[in-house]
Amino acid sequence: MHTLLITLLIIVSIGLIVVVLLQSGKSAGLSGAISGGAEQLFGKQKARGLDLVLHRVTVVLSVLFFILTLAVTYFGF
Repeated sequence: MHTLLITLLIIVSIGLIVVVLLQSGKSAGLSGAISGGAEQLFGKQKARGLDLVLHRVTVVLSVLFFILTLAVTYFGF
């Protein structure tokens, strides 16, 4: 049981890392504030559907990671 949980935890961890890296970054700092305002003014189109899917997958994988981590700790002793 412990080996199965560890294997699932590793798979979920790798999936979570990949999904987070695939998400688009947010602009920060002064240059991001200037260009962000211009993008909103001129209507830059983003792949909103893909961002929404990646966000939902991130939430699901995060919850699985949390549950599996608690399960590994509980069944490890």
